[in-house]
Amino acid sequence: MIYLDNAATTRVCPEAAEIAYTMMTETYGNPSSTHQAGRAAREALGKARKQVASALGCRSEELYFTSCGSEADNWAILRGAESMKRKGNHVITSTVEHDAVRKSFDELERLGYEVTRLDPEPDGSVSPDAVAKALRPDTILVSLMLVNNETGAVTDISAVSRAIKAAGCPALLHTDAVQGFLKVPFQAKTLGADMISISGHKIHAPKGIGALYISQQMKPASKLLPYLMGGGQESGMRAGTEALPQIAAFGAAAETGKKQQAASMERMHALRALAVDRLNAGIEGVQFIGGGAPHILSLSLPGYRSEVLMNFLDSRGICVSRSSACKQGRRSHVLEAMGLPAKVIDGAIRVSFSRFTTEEEVLALCGALEEARASLFPALG
Repeated sequence: MIYLDNAATTRVCPEAAEIAYTMMTETYGNPSSTHQAGRAAREALGKARKQVASALGCRSEELYFTSCGSEADNWAILRGAESMKRKGNHVITSTVEHDAVRKSFDELERLGYEVTRLDPEPDGSVSPDAVAKALRPDTILVSLMLVNNETGAVTDISAVSRAIKAAGCPALLHTDAVQGFLKVPFQAKTLGADMISISGHKIHAPKGIGALYISQQMKPASKLLPYLMGGGQESGMRAGTEALPQIAAFGAAAETGKKQQAASMERMHALRALAVDRLNAGIEGVQFIGGGAPHILSLSLPGYRSEVLMNFLDSRGICVSRSSACKQGRRSHVLEAMGLPAKVIDGAIRVSFSRFTTEEEVLALCGALEEARASLFPALG
């Protein structure tokens, strides 16, 4: 099998798998327990928090573990708006966000907030200038993703932060950095976002673990309330017994990923460029959509059907996706928001790399797409 759907999820790296197994079979105490098994678990929890915080570029006390990136998005957006409601009723997002963000803003709208949804630039990113123009004195929250999960387009979150500050606007800034964490260079302490969502299974940790960064620089009046109620875990900010195997694995994956980030980015950039060059040479009419992040390549064969292309590739052991895995076959709202023609959208597939992807795998993909074009063209007219 050739796995080229790493934007959907990644293979768990050996370091993460090993520590998760150890946590399940040896260090299996409850971190809230006071006996020696609990203390050992609490120490492991603290180590993992430091590992992820170090990779993200923040303090350990600014990082709260969640069940996934979607939970982190929901928490930041819903509680963020609630914490600022005395200052206004206007919130800003874009039309190309992940569904975890889109549906959170739909919920805010249902609750009576006024939502501005910005359209993307031709490359799929969101312009800081567009944000600046949309800001109002009563704007209380802005949420934009760092790297688009379908096109790889990169939004300049630092510039958005500067625009908010220059306008004297009280708005909190949240970014869904699930696709950006360890894929594009940034540090939480310099990015300028008040809240940052990340996820483990995008960086070779298991599924079922994410985190929300909440800056200690956030104004006391805008301190987020807990999203899950119950015990006092996560410094009273997120109830529920911590999923220590996943958390420890997240820590190990983050530490390993940070050490290899520069080399991984360079490698994925090279693989992406190889695919673009080979496909441009071998397939007439291929179109590349958006771009910016090294690990995502969105492309289209206009006039073809993405489902047909995916099935053809799957029959040859090559895994890619149509758009976001969360869409489950539905048409991409991202590509529609970019204003692309229907035939381009309907012929689009997403290829995504990881540090484990090889040149041979990329060449096999290109060869298979060339074969698909040659063999499927008569059937598709």
